[in-house]
Amino acid sequence: MQIIEQTTDFRLPKRSAVAIGKFDGVHLGHRKLIHKIIEQKKENCLATVFTFDTSAAAFFGGEEKELTTVAEKRRIFEELGIDVLIEFPLNRETAATEPGEFVHKYLAEQMQTAYICAGTDLSFGRGGAGNYALLEQYAEKYGYLAELIDKVKVDGEMVSSTRVREAVREGRMEDAARMLGTPYNVSGIVEHGKRLGRSIGMPTANLIPEKDKLLPPYGVYYSRVRTEGKTYKGISNVGCKPTVNTENAAGVETYLYDYDGDLYGRNITVELLSYRRPEMKFENVERLKEQMEADIAAGRDYSQAVFAQ
Repeated sequence: MQIIEQTTDFRLPKRSAVAIGKFDGVHLGHRKLIHKIIEQKKENCLATVFTFDTSAAAFFGGEEKELTTVAEKRRIFEELGIDVLIEFPLNRETAATEPGEFVHKYLAEQMQTAYICAGTDLSFGRGGAGNYALLEQYAEKYGYLAELIDKVKVDGEMVSSTRVREAVREGRMEDAARMLGTPYNVSGIVEHGKRLGRSIGMPTANLIPEKDKLLPPYGVYYSRVRTEGKTYKGISNVGCKPTVNTENAAGVETYLYDYDGDLYGRNITVELLSYRRPEMKFENVERLKEQMEADIAAGRDYSQAVFAQ
């Protein structure tokens, strides 16, 4: 997958099929758009995702936490078969681009757009005035096909990044997974911790999420870990580990079942499947160990029940 970043001066080598959006979470609605442009590969088009290097909400002083980091989005897009990912710079100058100029310069000229799909809530250009109606208005002039894609519903309501974010903030991981089409996850490089888990016979893999990554409520979660093409059942603590940690940095610490090896320095993805209990501070390490043993036992029972279905 080609990634175009930190520049507005680019030109795709041939016709493209484009999906425009924020793609925060890459939920079922986003995946519907992506499926549409992937289909256009048979018409010799580049499957192209056009998004922004900073969310509009964060740029204009709104929501700062993201469901998916830049690195996570890149991984997902590549796994889904995207040819070109454009991470368009969002700054004062580009935000002031008139919608019509945006269509002419970027879609028609630089991206050679032959097909473009968008949802009903699309907005682009100065003041967010650009929308699907404008894309359709210019379609004949610039020779592309525009298609409006209906929203996806889950549990009778439209799927949106806002709904997914609410579910994650409330620890409703099953609800988030139904809207995402996959469990909510945190990815990163395994870092060295205090090695407490290893010292008490329960080694864990430690991730420090990026600062803009949205985390669910601090606590213990049944989980699953993907790394190097393999998947392991796990149980994870999300939070600051108050019993042994005097710092406030939040992390994701995961015990992997049936894994024997060294994960330090490796990239892993921790999928948070279901909330078990809130994070607690214990009076001593022995009490913490007892609780970890109980959590691990419960996680093994959960895994056997869930993955046997």
